[in-house]
Amino acid sequence: MNHGSTAFLLLVLAVAVLFAAVAAVIAFGLARWEGAAIPAALSRSGVAFAAALTLCPAVLAFLGR
Repeated sequence: MNHGSTAFLLLVLAVAVLFAAVAAVIAFGLARWEGAAIPAALSRSGVAFAAALTLCPAVLAFLGR
């Protein structure tokens, strides 16, 4: 498989965004369960989304694609 193809890169991007969105939803749920207000829970989920989205390219670079 050609790893430089546009379809493969879009697939990797979609999986990374999906992974980050799941992490954000879980962080929001845990924050609300802890009793945090909705703005604080949204802030925590945003941080989790950004961290997961930053971690994905780092892991891909480490693995060497």
